[in-house]
Formats: sequence, C-alpha cells, structure tokens
Amino acid sequence: MAEGVEIKRTGPGVQRRWLFVAGYVALIFVLSAQPGLHVPGTFAYRDKVAHLLEYGGLGTLVWLAARDTWPTQKPLNRALLVLLACMALGAIDEKFQAGIPGRESSVYDWLADSTGALVAQLWGLSREMRREVG
Repeated sequence: MAEGVEIKRTGPGVQRRWLFVAGYVALIFVLSAQPGLHVPGTFAYRDKVAHLLEYGGLGTLVWLAARDTWPTQKPLNRALLVLLACMALGAIDEKFQAGIPGRESSVYDWLADSTGALVAQLWGLSREMRREVG
C-alpha cells in the first residue's frame, strides 16, 4: 500500500461507480466523434453551456468514485486530483475533435470543460465540509 492510501472497498458499489465513469467517458467520445454535431438552440454560447454541463457531470461521477475508493485521503487532495484528471481528459477530447470533419476544437471549449469539472469539485468539497461540521 502506498503512503497513506487506503482503499475503502473493492465491492460492487465502488466498481459500479467506476463503471459509470467509464461509460460516461465513452459517451463523451462517441458524441465527439459525430461529424457536424451541433448543440440545438439559438442562444449565444450554448455550446459552452453544454461543455460545462457535460464535464460537470463527469466531475461529479469521478468525485463520487474517488471518494468511495480513497475515503481516508484529504478531500482537497482528491478534488485536485479529480480536477486535473478531468482537465486532461477535456484536453484530449478537444484534440480528438480537431480531427473530426465538421467539428471545432478550441481552448474556450476546454476552459468550459474545466470550469464544469471545477464546479463539480467545489460542490463535492462543500458536501464533505458540511458532513464534517454536522
């Protein structure tokens, strides 16, 4: 066991959480591979809102899985690790989209992805802080 890293359990609950993460990541890349896919609607920046929600969902799923896998780790450390992982995945996704006909890739989309993951981590940290206080 690494220094201070303790795995809570390896049962079906933790495995299911990581399976949801894997499925969600697969869905992200399936959608990214669709040529000419556009977000429906008419308001400006709707694509940025979609990115924010998409990676907010991913950040939440990964936070839950990480919390159950490494419960003894400091919540801030877990949140930072999850945020960095989601940001890296967002960068990979944007690079992947750059090669798909009819799709755009931009640093602004990546920033929206990262913001969604950040909001999810802040939400997770606030839940853990309330749990410790109450």
